[in-house]
Order: sequence, then C-alpha cells, then structure tokens
Amino acid sequence: MVRHIGSGVGEAVLAAVVATVVAAIGLVAFSMVQWPAFNSSNVTRALTTVGQVGAAVLLGAAIWLVRARRWPWVAKALSWVGISTFVTVTLGMPLAATKLYLFGVSVDQEFRTEYLTRLTDSAALHDMTYADLPPFYPAGWFWIGGRVANVLGMDGWEAFKPYAIGSLAVVAVIAYVLWSKLIRADWAIGVSAATTAVTVAYASPEAYSAVIVLLLPPALVLAWGALYRPLAVSSAVTSAVAGTASDVEAATGGAVTSGHAAAPSTDGIASSAAAWDGAAASVDSADDGGVDRGAKPAGTETAGGWGAVLGAGLFLGMAASFYTLYFVVAAFAVGLMGLVSAGLAVNRSRRGAGSRAVWRAAVPPLVRLVAIGAIAGVVALVVWLPFVLKMLSGTMPSSGTAFHYLPEGGAELPLPMAEFSLPGAFFLLGTAWLVLRAGSSRRAQALGIGVVAIYLWCLLSMTATVAGTTLLSFRLTPVLEVLLAAAGAFGFVECAREAYRALNEPGRFKIAVVVVAVVGALAFTQDIPRVLKPEITTAYTDTDGHGERADKRAPGAAAHYRDIDAALLAQTGRPRSDSVVLTADTSFLSFYPYYGFQALTSHYANPLADFAGRAATIEAWSKLDSPTALVDALNKSPWRAPDAFLFRSSGDDYTLRLAKDVYPNDPNVKRYTVSFPKKLFADPHFTTTVIGPFTLVVVNR
Repeated sequence: MVRHIGSGVGEAVLAAVVATVVAAIGLVAFSMVQWPAFNSSNVTRALTTVGQVGAAVLLGAAIWLVRARRWPWVAKALSWVGISTFVTVTLGMPLAATKLYLFGVSVDQEFRTEYLTRLTDSAALHDMTYADLPPFYPAGWFWIGGRVANVLGMDGWEAFKPYAIGSLAVVAVIAYVLWSKLIRADWAIGVSAATTAVTVAYASPEAYSAVIVLLLPPALVLAWGALYRPLAVSSAVTSAVAGTASDVEAATGGAVTSGHAAAPSTDGIASSAAAWDGAAASVDSADDGGVDRGAKPAGTETAGGWGAVLGAGLFLGMAASFYTLYFVVAAFAVGLMGLVSAGLAVNRSRRGAGSRAVWRAAVPPLVRLVAIGAIAGVVALVVWLPFVLKMLSGTMPSSGTAFHYLPEGGAELPLPMAEFSLPGAFFLLGTAWLVLRAGSSRRAQALGIGVVAIYLWCLLSMTATVAGTTLLSFRLTPVLEVLLAAAGAFGFVECAREAYRALNEPGRFKIAVVVVAVVGALAFTQDIPRVLKPEITTAYTDTDGHGERADKRAPGAAAHYRDIDAALLAQTGRPRSDSVVLTADTSFLSFYPYYGFQALTSHYANPLADFAGRAATIEAWSKLDSPTALVDALNKSPWRAPDAFLFRSSGDDYTLRLAKDVYPNDPNVKRYTVSFPKKLFADPHFTTTVIGPFTLVVVNR
C-alpha cells in the first residue's frame, strides 16, 4: 500500500509542478501583449482556438505513444502539458486583456474576491467580512490562494485570476493521474480531457468548487473500490479472462498502461484497489477493457482495500475544506455506495449460507464507510474546527439564510442529456452506457451511483421547500454534466470497439473513429468562450482594483476606492485589518482587507454574525436625534462598532442601500435604503470627507 500510494502521490506532485509551470508561462506570456478586449474583438477568441488545437495535438500524441507502447513517461508528460495547456489557453486567452477573473467582482464573485483578499492579508482563519469571527465558508481554496498571493507580493484581487486558472490546471492533471491509476492509460487521457473540457465550460466561474468537480468522478470510482469488494473471483470469469486475452488485445489495438500490456479483464474499480493497495478487489466481464495494475495472485496478503478507503476519505476531507455543498453531496453518494455494497453483501451471503447470520456480511462495507467518514472528518476539522468551537461556545443566531434560494433551475430535474446539442448527445451516450453497463462494469456502477445521488438530492431539495428552505440543487448541474461526460467518454470508446467488431474490423475504421472524436472535441471546446461570454464580458466591464476597466471605457465608482483607502489609513492611523467599515459598497472590501460591519446579503453572511440583528441596529442608529446619541450607541454596540462609514449622499442625508432575505420569492433579495441625517455627524467625534460620489465618515476615537 505504501509503495503504490507513494508512487501515485509522487507522480501527482510532479504533474502538478508541470501544470504550474505551464500555467505560469502561459499567463505571463498572455499578459505581455496589449490584446483587444474580448467583448469588442474576436482576436483572443481566434488565438484560443489555436491553443486548443495545440493542446489536442499533445493529447493525441500521448494516446498514440501509449497505444504504441513507446516512451511511457514522455506520454505522461505530454498528457500533463496538454491538459494544463488546454485549461490555461481556454480561460487565460479570453481574459488576457483584463486583470479580473470570470464575472469580475460582480454578484457572487464579489465575496469570493473579498475572501481571497482577507486570507492574503493574514494566514489566520478569519471570516471574510466580520471581525472577531472564524470563517463559515470553507477556507481551503482561498487560504492556499492567499498564501500564494502573499508570497508573490500580489493583492488578493489581482491574484484571483491567475490563481483560479492555475489551480484548475493543476487539479485537472492530478485528476488525470488518479484516473491513470484506476483505468487504462489511453482511456485515462480521453476521459480526463472530456471531464476537464466540460468542467471548464460549465463550472469554471466558481473555481473553488470546480476543483472538486474535476476530482469527483475518479474519486467515486475509488470509493466504490473501497466499499464493494466481492469475496472471491469467479473461476468462470478467470477462465474467460485467460481465453479471451488475445481477442481483447486485438480489439483494443494493443492498449497499454504505463508501458505494460493491458490485462483485458479487470475494470477500473478493481484497478483502483490494485493501485492503492496492490490487490484487485474483483473483476468485471472479460471485455471490459480495464487494466489490473499490479494485482497480486489470489491468496496473497494485501492491504485489503484500505488504501482506497484512505484515498476516498482524503478526497471527502478535501471537499469539506473547499466547498460544503459538494462535500455533502459527495458524502451522500459515498454513503449510498456503502448501503448498496452492504445490501449486495447480504444478498450474496444469503445465497451461500441460507439464513444464518446473513447480516454479518454487511459489517465489512459499513466499517469501511465509517472509516472513510472518520478520515474525512479529521481532515475537515483543520478548516472547520474554529467555527465549530465558536458555535459551541455561544448561541447560533437564526439569521443564516444560505439555503434560501430557489431559481427556476432548482424547481426541476436537470436533464442535460435531453438537450438537442452536441454536449447533449454526448451526455445521452453516457446515460445509455451507464444503464447498459450497470450490471457488468464497476466504473459504470460507481458513476451511476453518483448520478442517482444527484437526482435524489434534487428531489430532496424540492421537497425541502415545504419546510421553508432548499438544498441548493440547482448548483449540481455542472457536477451531473461532468459525471455524464466521464460516462460518455467510456461509452464512445466501447461503442467504437463494438462497431469495429461488428463490421469485421474494416481497415480505416479506427481512423474514422479518431476523426469523429477530434471533430466533436474541437467543436465543443472552441465553443467554450461563447458559453462563458457573459462571465468574460463582465470581467472586462467591471472596474478593477487599479480603478480601470479593461475595455478602456469610463470606470465605475470603484475608481475612487484607492483615494478612500488612502484617506482611511491617514485618518485612522491603523492598518486596514484593524478597522471596521460600514458600507453598502461592499466591493470596496474585495480590494482592501478592511472588515465590514454588514455583509452584502444574508445569504453570504456568517450565521454567527446575526445579520438580521445588525440590520435592525443600523436602522436604529439612523433614527437617533443627535451625534452624542450616535456615539453612545456605537460604544454600546453588541458587536465591534464601525470605525468608519462609507456612504452615498442624497440631499440632507447619507444613504446605505442594504438587503434583506425575501425567500421564497425569486429574486430572493429585496433592496432597501437606510438614510442617516447628515446632522448626526456634525460633531468633532467624526471626520467627514467627500470623495467622488462617496462620503467617508471616520469615527474619531
């Protein structure tokens, strides 16, 4: 187990280094040219297509080397470079003329940028907005990015784009490495390319969750290998394997994995156990086309699948540290796997031993399931422990509304395979493959259970509306699409193989299959910039931390943020992280690490912060009749009071435009204005400065 895990981890580290170098070189090269804005020119889109073709050539060369049994490490290196180049070019080239990532600093990207800015300023686990609170949103991805930005001497907002693209490139090649330990090497390249392309197209705007999406399909295969381990390999299947080896070798064209000939009978899940602890869990039908990578003979002492248990637990722990919803859904899928495995074990026991204590057969998979959960819990506590301790030490306010959102997409089941489009057809092929191979392929079983878990979650989310909440199922569509993409890749290869046999192995058939695959892949990938056009356009129209718009048009009010920051530093005499600012222009906090008194909306607010209570307090302050009363109220605030107010001016009032939750309405947020009479600040306790459309009021303490 140690040998296999060490080998896999070493390869993943090397792949990550290569991907980091590729992403860094690409992004630096892109930044050295004055490109036209994406929303006003097709130049960067044209160059994106060229880069994607180059990446496809690298991946095609890697597959050819694998199947030709030549230079296995060169094939691996080409795969790493090809996948990371694809991610870097597809996202980096369209964004080359802006310093902002997809969606700029608008909507959800505003608080994500704020979070990265916070953890760039300090390595301590702090809430993105509120002082003196631990984070509620998992800090894993943001903490790593903050440390990277800090080391490079970059502001958090400016590091967001290169870090997001770089992290996606790195995790994409790590996912490929994991796939290569589970299935045939040539198949691993194909399925990794497919899932990476679909992730970039549909999940990349939310980069910190997209890294989990990339890893989920192989992680589910790994988890199924840990939980479902039939006790013995059927002698009939073993005979079939021996008898059909030459046939499969001919049908697969001499496929290899890591430079070794492919063993024709084991599926990826058997290989997962082999790769992680040196023992094949079981085998599939003789024509499944997988590879048993290092399986020991029957009866040999092995680690019994506990390496796969460790791998599955580490993945779930990482997911919990990066993105709560995807962690819960992944844990739900793994839990479903445990129950299915236990049920199958009981059924086998009943057939073999009658009714005598058949329930005992369910114990091993359930023990493994508990072990996976324990490992995940230990890893997750690294990020979650501060919040848990704070929550246990006090009372959890009832203002948490993170689940109060039900758009139209959350009110119906996602059916991407029913769309009349190229990706829709690919997802439909994957759906058909999952159904057809459910009884014979452990890869299909693992991915199929993941798909079933998503649909069950969607139904639970819609049912939860009766209780006045949701489970945010609308966010699972990208996850479903990536699982179906993995299945579609397997389905395409297996359909081509069966057609090759059925047509009596025509000479040019393989070339035709390659052409169809390449045309379909390029048709989808070159369309990704169009899919992401709204997000890319926003990155060019938002004002960045330098007060500039990348499309060279007049910047917005954020252009004055630099002057506001300078005034705050001069008037308070304190570091940014020692000041609390009350403002409705919360994008200011995305660029500078001041703490806020109130978050953008309750849905992004820390539940420990009492969003509703703070909103009521702000409104109460606005109704006071004198500066003395306001100063006294600030001193008696149950939370750390603002050191400064950043207002808009309207006649005789200063205004704040705040938000409140109005779920179940859609939109779920209602904006309202709180007005402070200017006379409340006509006192030596306050210093007032007009900066552009803003009025900065600093509390003199």
